[in-house]
Amino acid sequence: MNFINTMLFKLRVLFYYFRTKYFRRFRNRASLLHFQERQVRRHLKWVVKKSPFYKAWFGDLPLHRYRELPFLEKSIMMENFSDLNTRGIDRDEAIALALSAETSRDFKSTLNGVTVGLSSGTSGNRGIFLVSDQERALHAGTILAKLLPGSIFSRYKVAFFMRANSNLYTASQSSRIEFQFFDLLMPLQDHFGRLKTWVPDLVFAPPSLLIRLAEAQKSGVISIWPKRIFSIAETLDPLDEMKIQETFHQKIHQVYQCTEGFLGISCNEGTIHLNEDCTQIEPFWLDADHIKFMPVITDFSRTSQPLIRYRLNDILTRKLDPCPCGSALMAIESIEGRADDIIFFPEGISVFPDFIRRAIIQAHPKIEEYLVRQLKHGELVISVRCENIYRSEIETRIREEIEILAQTVKSTPPHLQFARTFPELQGKKLRRVIQEDKR
Repeated sequence: MNFINTMLFKLRVLFYYFRTKYFRRFRNRASLLHFQERQVRRHLKWVVKKSPFYKAWFGDLPLHRYRELPFLEKSIMMENFSDLNTRGIDRDEAIALALSAETSRDFKSTLNGVTVGLSSGTSGNRGIFLVSDQERALHAGTILAKLLPGSIFSRYKVAFFMRANSNLYTASQSSRIEFQFFDLLMPLQDHFGRLKTWVPDLVFAPPSLLIRLAEAQKSGVISIWPKRIFSIAETLDPLDEMKIQETFHQKIHQVYQCTEGFLGISCNEGTIHLNEDCTQIEPFWLDADHIKFMPVITDFSRTSQPLIRYRLNDILTRKLDPCPCGSALMAIESIEGRADDIIFFPEGISVFPDFIRRAIIQAHPKIEEYLVRQLKHGELVISVRCENIYRSEIETRIREEIEILAQTVKSTPPHLQFARTFPELQGKKLRRVIQEDKR
């Protein structure tokens, strides 16, 4: 950007920051939902004029009946990407640019002035995201309003530990807010060396990396005391959360962000709230009690790559008690992970990953780490990291907890196999409960 464009960009960031922090406040759910409906309908009028895919997708259906549209899935989005986006960007060109950036580790390139990135693709199906300069300013202003512990005019050093950098994340760089990208493909020792000389105020990292930072902090390898720590990119397991909190003596906040957008963030109370002030999120309920759901998003702020009734593969658990912060935005108890990691007990009884996690964690206080894999329906392979003197007792207690869970869901207990070694998780996206039976 030249000087004038840079200044205009920073002014946009400030505009979106103040709009989000001070003006998009809602007294109750009714006023929020009314606001969303107006924004969505206005957005749809623009989208169907600019996107050939959505014009065909709606067909003769009136725009106000958009909830009757079938869900948009990632496979459909990727197949129709060239017609779905409004910037005339070809899918193959976008993929080639993003792959080249990941190989060179230079993430500054754009296509037709648009930032291009790839998701990590843990499900085997990588997604593309497009973000224009205006959307980068919107994203930067919105996220700064929601995550900074103080004023935007204070000084902050922000450390991002990610697999890939992006113009999207460094858009807020200024004389007062300094960003440093820590490449997760680099050796951990390199990061520790940098942290000794550049001590961050805010840390954004996947739980798998936060665990390593906590271990390094305990052993004296590093000494950092961030004002706020954010878990990103992976499901934050309660066992890992407890360890990280005990080490750094603070709540671990969470950012719920994926290829499909910035979808949620923790408030000062530590509760995750969905960003319903910029995205409509319809619950696709997975249980009769309307507690667990998959989010169906319609992002009324995203124009380069519109997402209308896009169903994510995540499982979210709704928080039943009101959050003390008083926000009208939906509060989330936990982000469980992917829907295709649901575990199957005998008789085909499905069990949410969160139930498995809780059964393992409450089995024994000496469990340091664990991994549950289902290679075959009705059978679980469980790996536990612990001191050997406790192993036999831990395995017995885990069997008891799983049997109690089976009784609760009215199923025969699954067959349990305990692995003798704990797999190496570094370099992989951390998942504590994994469904690997792909039949």
